[in-house]
Amino acid sequence: MDKGYEKEKFESLSIKTSVAKRFRNYCRSISKSQSMTLYNMVNFFESNGVSPEDHLGDTIATLKGQIIKRSNAVIAIIKNIEKIHHKPTTAILQSLFEETASIEKESETIFDFGTPTLITENEELTYYKNAYYKTQETHNQMKRDTKELLKKVKYVKNNFGIGHYRWNITKEALEALKQKLD
Repeated sequence: MDKGYEKEKFESLSIKTSVAKRFRNYCRSISKSQSMTLYNMVNFFESNGVSPEDHLGDTIATLKGQIIKRSNAVIAIIKNIEKIHHKPTTAILQSLFEETASIEKESETIFDFGTPTLITENEELTYYKNAYYKTQETHNQMKRDTKELLKKVKYVKNNFGIGHYRWNITKEALEALKQKLD
């Protein structure tokens, strides 16, 4: 029985005997009832926007053959591009690299920086940890100096006009602060 259509009544259609036999054979081959096969066929035509008179083209096997031919054509085009465009460009780049390498060899004879010393992971970690702490200390010192400077700022109220801030610091202290910041 067809799921979801158990309570519906049957309707008869008038079709030719040869068409009915062919349709029944097709229904048996896909193991569906005649109603569900016809329902699925109508759904297929409606959802794909195709009418039964339309020819959908070649079979899947011939389409596969055409796709393989097209793929081979694309591969041939890519190989042709490699031959014509990439190989000359690669040769030019290779000659440039060789020229650069010869220039580097000449410069190596002039400047000898020696072999770099390898350090362990712990030494590297210690180095960066110390640099971090040094930066933190510099930052904290800068904060302390800024707070000290802000303590030396006084607001002066004018009798006429708006008030202003006065910085009570000596010329020597200002020069020392400038050098510290540089």
